[in-house]
Parts: sequence; C-alpha cells; structure tokens
Amino acid sequence: MSAEQILKEQIIKKAWEDETFKARLLSDPKGAIKEAFDVDIPEGLELTVVEESAKHYYLIIPQHPAEASAKSSDPSTQVEMW
Repeated sequence: MSAEQILKEQIIKKAWEDETFKARLLSDPKGAIKEAFDVDIPEGLELTVVEESAKHYYLIIPQHPAEASAKSSDPSTQVEMW
C-alpha cells in the first residue's frame, strides 16, 4: 500500500471517529490535515473534501496518465503525496 493510500485511510478513519476533525476537514481540508497529521498540502494544489451519503455518491475521474506525465517535468507540479 502506498504512503498516499495509508494517509487517506488515516484521514477517513479520523473523520469517522472525530466529528470536530470531520467538520474542519470539510471546511478547511489543508488546515485540518496539517494540524492532525503534520502534512503540508502544496499551495498551488486545490483540495476539496466531500462527504458521501446513502443517496449521494461521488465518482472521481483521475487525471489522464498522459497529462500527468506531460506535467511531470515541471517541478511546480511534482508533489509527493497529492
């Protein structure tokens, strides 16, 4: 399992267990993750957190691999976790 996947699972688990953290994660994701896990999300990266429900499901379409590899030579787009 990748470090990114482990972190995502830790964030979800904490949100399920801690309503205060979940509320902050929904309103200020970068701040909540920094405070709880000491992980800095890069300034140029927008992070949106949404909560699924029984009647509302989100399908995430990842970035196309060709687009990702084209940007990989640009240092401003290289991030470890996100």
